[in-house]
Amino acid sequence: MAMRVGPGRRLLDLEIGGLLLIVALPLLLVVAVLVLVTSGRPVFFRQVRVGENGRLFNLYKFRTMRTVASGPEVTAATDARITPIGAILRRTAIDELPQLWHVVRGQMTLVGPRPESAALAARYPDECRPVLLARPGLTGPAQLRYRERSAVPLEGWTDVERWYLEVLVPLRVAADREYLDRPTIRRTLYYVLVTGLFVAGLADLQQPVPGQTASSA
Repeated sequence: MAMRVGPGRRLLDLEIGGLLLIVALPLLLVVAVLVLVTSGRPVFFRQVRVGENGRLFNLYKFRTMRTVASGPEVTAATDARITPIGAILRRTAIDELPQLWHVVRGQMTLVGPRPESAALAARYPDECRPVLLARPGLTGPAQLRYRERSAVPLEGWTDVERWYLEVLVPLRVAADREYLDRPTIRRTLYYVLVTGLFVAGLADLQQPVPGQTASSA
C-alpha cells in the first residue's frame, strides 16, 4: 500500500489543486457570505485531523453545523445539528472546497483516504490503522462510495461512533486500499473527474453498507 505521494501525483496536486483553487475563489466568497448571513460566525470549521505519517494538522472547511450543538463526531445526513445551508453544502461537497489550500500546501493530496479526526483515529481498529499513515485526500474511492447517506447505523446500533468505527471504517479502508495499492496518475485523474461530476450532480457512486437498504441510505 503506497503511503508516499510520488512526484507525479504531487505535480497534479500543485497544478490541478492550484487551478481549482483559483477558479473556485468566486464560489468560495459567495458561500462564505451565505454561511455568515444565515448562521453567523465562524464561517469556517476547524478541527485537528491526522495527516501523512500520523502528523496532526488543522483542517478548515465551511461550517455546516450549529455552533452551540454538541454530539457525536460522526455526522449523518439526518443529523439535527446541520444547518439548512449546511445540508446543501455537505450534499454537494462544496463545504470541503477550502481543503484545496491544504492540497496546494502538501498537507493533503487530491485523491486519498478521508482526513480523520484525531479523536476518532485514536480509536481505529488495529487492522485499519495503517491507512492513517497515507496522506489524506480531498476525495477518494471511500469518500465517494460511503458519504453521509451511508453513515446511518443499522437497526440495533445506538452508538453511532461505535458503528462508524466497527462497520463503516473497515469498508472505507478497504475501498481506499484499492487505490493506494496502485495510485497511478490515470486512476487519480479518474477520481478527480468523478468527484467533479458528483459536485455537478451528474454522478453519484454512493452505496449502502451491507445490511442497509439503498432507500434507507
